[in-house]
Amino acid sequence: MQFQKVKFLQNEKDDFHKELRKRVSKYFKENNISRYANFNMVMKTIFMISLYLVPFTLMLTFFESTWVIILMWIVMGFGMAGIGLSIMHDANHGAYSKNKYINNALGKLIWLVGGSDVNWRIQHNVLHHTYTNVKGMDEDIEIDPLMRFSPSQKLLKGHRFQFIYAWFLYGMMTLMWATTKDYAQWKRYKKKDLISTQNISPRAFLWTLISTKVVYLLLTLGLPLIFSALPWWGTVLGFVIMHFVAGLTLAAIFQPAHVVPTSTFQEPDEQGKIELDWAANQLLNTANFANKSRLFSWYVGGLNYQIEHHLFPNICHVHYRKISHIVRETAFEYNLPYHSYATFLDALKGHAKMLYKLGKYEDAPAIH
Repeated sequence: MQFQKVKFLQNEKDDFHKELRKRVSKYFKENNISRYANFNMVMKTIFMISLYLVPFTLMLTFFESTWVIILMWIVMGFGMAGIGLSIMHDANHGAYSKNKYINNALGKLIWLVGGSDVNWRIQHNVLHHTYTNVKGMDEDIEIDPLMRFSPSQKLLKGHRFQFIYAWFLYGMMTLMWATTKDYAQWKRYKKKDLISTQNISPRAFLWTLISTKVVYLLLTLGLPLIFSALPWWGTVLGFVIMHFVAGLTLAAIFQPAHVVPTSTFQEPDEQGKIELDWAANQLLNTANFANKSRLFSWYVGGLNYQIEHHLFPNICHVHYRKISHIVRETAFEYNLPYHSYATFLDALKGHAKMLYKLGKYEDAPAIH
C-alpha cells in the first residue's frame, strides 16, 4: 500500500513564506553567521551527553547509597531528554552541521535512549512537520483509542479523564520506544512504503532495530543489574524512573506546541487537498511559549520557539530567538496568527484545557 499524500493549495498567503525566507536569509547574510551550530551548541552537546553518561558511570563504579543511585537515574532521565531536545533533534533535521556525516552520527544518539533515528525522521520530519495536525497524516495526534488529540477522532467515555491520565502515559513514551513502539512503526511504515524515504531497505532497518535495542538494553539495564549496588528490582525501578522523567519532559515540551485551544486541525477533502498553504497551516497549528526564559530555552533546545522551528527546521535552534522577531512581524504583516504563551506553565495549562475539552465535547476547538 502506497503512502497517500495530501496536497496544500497555494493562495495569497503563500507570499508570506517566500517573503519570510527572504528576510531570514538576509539576516544570516548581513550578520555573516552560519545557520548551523556554533561554539555554544558544541558546548551544550558535550554537557547533555555528560548529563547522561556521567551519572551512569558513577552509579556503576562509585556510589552505593540507594537514594544517591536513584538520583543518578533521575539525572540520566533529564540527560536523555536533553540529548533528544538539543542534539539528536537538530541533527536529524540536518540543522546541526552542513556536514551530513556529522548530522548522521549525532542523529544516531537516539540509540543511546532506546529509540530509532529512521523511525524518528519518518514520524517527525516526513509526517509531523509536513502535515502538522492534519487528520490521518500527523501521527503525533493519532494515538487512538487511549487519547483524543483532535476533534476528528472518535470521542469515547474514558476520554473525559484524559486531562488527568495523559501525564502518566506521557511518562511511558521513551519506555515504549525502547521496547515495542519502533517495531510497530516498522511494520506500519513498511506497509506504507515510507521506509524507502530514508534510503534503507525494510529488512536492513529491522536488523538495525533489533541489534541496537539489544545493545541498548544490555548496556543500560544489563550493566546496572550486574554492577550497581541496588538489588535487581531497585535497578529495574531506577530504569523505569529514568524513562518516566525523560518521557514526561519530552511530552511536556512537544504537546503544548500543537494540542492547544488555538489549534485548527485541518482535514483534507476527498481529493486529498487542503484549502490552505503549508506555512499558514504551521502558524494556525503551532504555539510558542516562555520565549523570555533563556535558561529554559537553552535546555529544551529552543523548542519553545516551535513556530520558528516548524517554519525553518533546517536552522539550528540556537538562532531561533534572533529570527523570532522577523517571523512574528512578517506574520502580522500578512494577517497571520503568531500564537505564544508567556510562560511554560501557561502552555501546560492550555494543553490541559484542550485535553479536557477534547475529552468532553465533539468540536473542542469551537469552544472558548
